[in-house]
Amino acid sequence: MVRVKRGVAAHKRRKNVIKAAKGFRWDRKSKFTEAKQALMKAWSYSYRDRKTRKRAKRALWQIQINAMCRENGTTYSKFIAGLKKNLIELDRKILSGIAQKNPEIFIKVLEAANR
Repeated sequence: MVRVKRGVAAHKRRKNVIKAAKGFRWDRKSKFTEAKQALMKAWSYSYRDRKTRKRAKRALWQIQINAMCRENGTTYSKFIAGLKKNLIELDRKILSGIAQKNPEIFIKVLEAANR
């Protein structure tokens, strides 16, 4: 059987880990084991926080839509129920943008939802 020396592959793997840890502080940027642990933590946080960011954005959109609805004499929940009942398919991101940039169009959507 042929002998397989794994030094090249191991060195490449370690080099890639150190490269990915660029910008970290202290030993975490230069020592393989420290860098590997730091990256595992960083990647798990980034995965978790991608989901959190989506939740936070949606909550912000709901707050902005609710503020505009209340200025025009209705509530967020009644507005969304009206949209569903009248089969108006606009998502919260779009509604929030309309409420901020084109309030007159938002008022027309609000009137359509309250029919």
